[in-house]
Amino acid sequence: MSIIFFTGAPIFSIFCGLWTFVSARKHLLGALISLEYVMLSVYWFMGSLLSSMGEEVFFSLFFLTFAACEGALGLSLLVCVVRSHGNDNFSSFSFLKC
Repeated sequence: MSIIFFTGAPIFSIFCGLWTFVSARKHLLGALISLEYVMLSVYWFMGSLLSSMGEEVFFSLFFLTFAACEGALGLSLLVCVVRSHGNDNFSSFSFLKC
């Protein structure tokens, strides 16, 4: 396979995830899922790029660890928001009230 497939498909996937994040911002859960999709696409891009250059893939394991931590923090934030507000709609949030 060519290098264009190994780099072009993940970049297209990253842009699709970012477009989904920007266009469908109605629920917090949808935003978190699209951000996780972007992280998975960046991991795919790094893995394919590093393997095509013949480099070590240890950095991608660190990235995957941080992406898992980001997902856990996002999920805990979602649980806290749903417990305090009752839903995860962005329109029902009032950030001026503490």
